[in-house]
This record gives sequence, structure tokens and C-alpha cells, in this order.
Amino acid sequence: MKILSILFLVVIFLSACQTNKESVSAIDHSAHEPFRSQYHFTPATGWMNDPNGMVYYDGEYHLFYQYYPDSTVWGPMHWGHAVSTDMIHWEHLPIALYPDSLGYIFSGSAVVDWKNTSDFGMVDKPAMVAIFTYHDPESDRAGRVDFQTQGIAYSLDKGRTWIKYKNNPVLPNPGIRDFRDPKVSWNDISNQWIMTLAVKDHIEFYASADLKQWHKLSEFGQSIGAHGGVWECPDLFSLSDEQGKKRWILFVSINPGGPQRGSATQYFVGDFDGQNFISQDTVTRWIDYGADNYAGVTWSDIPASDGRRLFMGWMSNWQYATVVPTQLWRSAMTLPREVMLHKKHQGYELKFRVVKEIEDVQQEPRRYTGSAVVDNPLFRLDFNLEEAENEFSLTLSNDQQEKVVLNAKDGVLTFDRTASGITEFSADFPQVHKVDMRQITIRKISIYADLASLEIFINDGEHVLTELVFPNKPYQRIKLEKLNSQFTVYGIDSSLNE
Repeated sequence: MKILSILFLVVIFLSACQTNKESVSAIDHSAHEPFRSQYHFTPATGWMNDPNGMVYYDGEYHLFYQYYPDSTVWGPMHWGHAVSTDMIHWEHLPIALYPDSLGYIFSGSAVVDWKNTSDFGMVDKPAMVAIFTYHDPESDRAGRVDFQTQGIAYSLDKGRTWIKYKNNPVLPNPGIRDFRDPKVSWNDISNQWIMTLAVKDHIEFYASADLKQWHKLSEFGQSIGAHGGVWECPDLFSLSDEQGKKRWILFVSINPGGPQRGSATQYFVGDFDGQNFISQDTVTRWIDYGADNYAGVTWSDIPASDGRRLFMGWMSNWQYATVVPTQLWRSAMTLPREVMLHKKHQGYELKFRVVKEIEDVQQEPRRYTGSAVVDNPLFRLDFNLEEAENEFSLTLSNDQQEKVVLNAKDGVLTFDRTASGITEFSADFPQVHKVDMRQITIRKISIYADLASLEIFINDGEHVLTELVFPNKPYQRIKLEKLNSQFTVYGIDSSLNE
């Protein structure tokens, strides 16, 4: 019997060793899959789209996201979940919210109920509350228009487990087909919760004292902004400029109808009195002028001691999101960005810059003139334009003649990905994207390159272009053509390989 026991323990030990070996192998494989982003968030497997429920609590940045674990194309939506202490390195957690009898779990938001208005927690142990859209597929298929409603769930263990409210939905559908994506925040002006909701071609604002009972306040947007597609994924928050002047910002994603066709996110700057939003003007402004930044929103409950408004978007476009050439997973998120309010002569505008935490994975800078072959395919590239310069051409390429070209001439910035690598999966992908730059003077370009994406920041985020690329080999050849062709490259360590 003792010998059998020893043999049993040996078998268990060898099995454990083999299991551990397979686990390590899987991690290594994941980190080196073709096009797997190395310092952007991706799901381990399956389909991902909109970032949801982004909230900060007790030292952790929570990222929930639209997730379908059983396929790499869109399906019955769940809320995936990950946490981070720096927004760069992420820990995958179990799925937070599953579909139920009321429907799929569509996009929404999350807050910490510090005042315990919902009575889900306690003042000294506040609940984290998720607010989301239920999408009932059976009612949709039956031809009804009231198949989207708003529900809530709460967590008392830092978002690890969730309890759905027994009286869901908390906001029934009034008879509108597109009625979704609640972004909720506490409003000190009216001392209540405000829900910003996307309703077909406009935004509706609702108020609640307890996150359970909601009443309508106002509407915005039917006669302003871009209307090439359905409005989605709104966000409402206040922001102060360099002189401390406060304005209110409203994000609205739209699909299609963006500046490069397809999906994109517009924004409005104005005032919000606790009930009505009034835009400063009728100009249509975009968060990103590239093709691949959609449905982005900001984190709630960032501590006042931090003071930043932090943003992340879905790095894709509905024109081709379901057919991009990845295998075990689809989609990545943008780098987290700080949102800043900037006063210009024609009104307030936003600037976006990558969060300072990225510097912790940047390597020492190397300076070049004209051209270079870099040893790290993950990098940040910076260059400046002198006063006398008004045009440049930057080519990133590999040894297979695959390339992208960023060019500025005659007040127009172009990004050409027609020869970028794998492009045949969609006719909408190999395009030349153009941005009118006559309203600004280009002084600085910063580019963050990952294995399947480029994020281009002009003048520290005065304009941004986010672009997917799928080269068969990474771009490690850099060529800059302008009067002063000096540039700086910072290698970036892979967060997946640490």
C-alpha cells in the first residue's frame, strides 16, 4: 500500500509538471502569434469590441469589454474583464457578466457607489455598480423595436463576482430600436446620477437618485454633428483647460460616417447644467482622424490626486473588424490616453497623449539621420519639423517591400497603407487616408508602432491617427525625408514577454 501511495504521488507530480509545461508553452505561443499586439491589450482568445465599464478602484484600473468567448467573430455578448495597476500590463480575469433570459450584455459603464445610494453596499464598503444594455435577440428577430433595455449589476469584491439586480431592467424601452450604451456618472451640480444614452440619431440624458429609478431630462444632437450612421457609446464629463476654465465634453461614436468612412468617434465641447447639454458651436470634431479608433470612453472614479481624464478605444473598424487576419483572437485596444482641453481661437478642442506610464517600458533613445534599420519592431518614433518646413515623407517598411507612408504636403496629411502587407481581406482596408491640416502647423510627430498597429500623434495629440496594419514581417526600416531628417527611436519592451 505504501508503494502504491508513492507511485500515485509520483504520477501526480509528473502530471503537474506536464500541465505546467503545457501552460508555459501556451503563453509563449500567445505572445508570438502573428499580429498579436505586444503592448496593447488583446483578449487571450475570442472576439472583442467596445471597452466597457472602465472604472478605477482601490489601486486597479478595470477594463471590461464586449466579448464573445466562443468565436473570433461577433456573437452573444458578454463582458470580458481585465485589471491593471498601470494601464500597460494587464491581468485577465474571468468573464464578469453573461447573457441571461433578458438578453445579451451590450455596452455600458461602471461606477463606484461611494455614497451607497443604491443600498447595494455600505458606506465603508461601497459597491461597484455596472450599468449596461440588455439586447433581447428573440424580440429583435420577431420584429419588435423595444428589444434593448438598461440593466444593472453590482459587485462587493472589487469586480471579481457580480450580482444582477433582481428588478432588471431599470430603464425599459419606450419603443425605439436603438436605445443603448449607458454611460453613468455622479453629477455634483444636481446631486444625482446622470445617464448619457445613445438613442438612434441623438443623445438622451436621464437622472436617478439610486441607480434603480430613472427619469428623462433632455435630448441633444438631432440637428448637430455627424449623422452618417447610428449614434453609439456616448460619454459625458467635465474638463478644465490650462487656465482652470471648466467645460463639458460629450463623446459620441458613429457607425458609419467617420472621417475615413466606417466607424469613428466625434466629440462636442460645451456646457451641462445638470439637465441640458449645449454645444459651443456646430463644428464636427473627431477624437481620431485615422480609421481604427472606435467606441472609446473614459475611466470613472480616477482619484482627484491623479487629476487626469483617461481614455481607451477599440482599435478596429466595423468595415472589416470581423475579417482581419488574426486567428485565435480578434481586436486590440488603443493605448490608454490622457484627454486634455485646449483653447484655440475658434473655440475649445481636445488633445490626446499616451499616458506617462508608457515610459516605464520605453528603452533608451537612439538618434538617427535620414534612415535606419531598428532591431526592435516595437518602438516609439519622434521627429520635429523646423519653422521653415511644411512637408515631409516618412516610410516604414520591411525587407519584403511592404510599407506604409505618412506624408504631409500642401496642408494635407496622408497615410497610405495600400502596400502595407496583408490587405486582401477587405476592399475597405488598403486605402489612402487624408486629413486636412490647414488649421494647424505641424511641429512634432510621435508614432507608437506595435506588430499590427500604428498610433500617430501630431503636436502632442492635437490630432491623432490610429491605423491597423498587417505586414508579413514587422516594419523595422525607417526612412525620413525632409529638410532636417533627424529622428529619435525608443524601443518598447513587450508586456507579454515579461
